[in-house]
Amino acid sequence: MSASTERPLIRARGIVNRFGAQRVHDGIGLDIAAGEIVGIAGGSGSGKSVLLKTLTGLHRPDAGEVLLEGRPVDAIERSRKASLFGVLFQQGALFSSLTLAQNVMLPLREHTDLPDALQQRIAAMKLELAGLPAASGAKVPAELSGGMVKRAALARALALDPRILFLDEPTANLDPPTAAGIDALIEQLNRGLGITVVVVTHDLDTLVDVCHRVAVLHDGRVVVDTVAALMHSEQPWLRELLHRPRAHDAATARRAAHGIG
Repeated sequence: MSASTERPLIRARGIVNRFGAQRVHDGIGLDIAAGEIVGIAGGSGSGKSVLLKTLTGLHRPDAGEVLLEGRPVDAIERSRKASLFGVLFQQGALFSSLTLAQNVMLPLREHTDLPDALQQRIAAMKLELAGLPAASGAKVPAELSGGMVKRAALARALALDPRILFLDEPTANLDPPTAAGIDALIEQLNRGLGITVVVVTHDLDTLVDVCHRVAVLHDGRVVVDTVAALMHSEQPWLRELLHRPRAHDAATARRAAHGIG
């Protein structure tokens, strides 16, 4: 899928983020069209998670602006923002004292007046949508595997039927089969529900198999293109990122699945 020629759903322009003397982002620009899955990649310290927080309005940049649906993200009402996008934080960030159902119901309780019984039914539906049995709603996070925690956190991010999902390292610290299951779920949500996805990841399989385009951060700047195009770049830092054995294996498997020699 390529970027739409229509007005981007998300538009970032001139983003500058500094931390002390360090200039992490130096005038970054990024457009994301409705229905895309866009990865954010880069080396350690390149500011991947900071950029994600900037796009959601959780971090205010030192310069530049982010527009969601043509409006500055800072000007969007909190309730509207909550229904516009959902966020999956690193490690899931579930409340350990609450059951999974109660975790998923938190956005519903904060932003809607729905009766409790309906909120419970919605929580069960979202858990099932995220690939968990409805009965898992009675469990607490300590009873879950890492993959189940990520799925439960994703169910919470889906609670208000968002148009956009922001995912921060959704496959980090997961074994390969579990990570592949999360990747498949991301694709399913994108294809089946038309949800736009912005995913920060260092997982090369996710970049190759899931993302329509990738924004690669390096030295304060960003390069945005398809993985196929980026893999043909002669830039040494891009080749280092995308030509490791695991990335090559993922690309080879993907070509084989599509009958490409």
